Amino acid sequence: MNPGSLFSLLWVFSLLSIMAVGGGTSVLPSMKDFCITMQHWVTPDQFRDIYSLGQLVPGPNMLMVIVVGYHVGGYPGALVAFSGFFVPSSLIALGTGRVWNHFEGSPWRTAIQRGFAPIVVGLMLAGTIAIARTAVVGSTTLAFAAIVFVVLYFGKKMNPALLIFAGGIGGWIFLR
Repeated sequence: MNPGSLFSLLWVFSLLSIMAVGGGTSVLPSMKDFCITMQHWVTPDQFRDIYSLGQLVPGPNMLMVIVVGYHVGGYPGALVAFSGFFVPSSLIALGTGRVWNHFEGSPWRTAIQRGFAPIVVGLMLAGTIAIARTAVVGSTTLAFAAIVFVVLYFGKKMNPALLIFAGGIGGWIFLR
């Protein structure tokens, strides 16, 4: 295990942690660039599969950084990637939360909240597009994506895990 690899993991995931305004999905395009293009830690298919696993397991979907870290540096890499991604943002959230509560009722606080809302939506949309570019590779996968979108957007509340399970079965049947 190269100590430089562990430092790279820590640096990349700490930077992504600080940039993750609105949640981990907002940094997916940057994470994809770092992990695939710049560092060559994983392939596009591996990144897509790791992200998919992150959606399946209980807990935050950004636990996927553990798998990337493990892929790069085994158990030490997994621990470093996890710490790098979750510790900086947790400390920032703790500090910001204390300051935020101090300014309750301030017009500045309301203005900041209203200003951040469209930014967060845009960042999440960029993350969705980044994953879609690796996952939608033909007409069959495009049809799967369209069906899931229609069901989630227009349908009644449905557990997304059921759609993931159905997608897995559909993939097994139609994409073998």
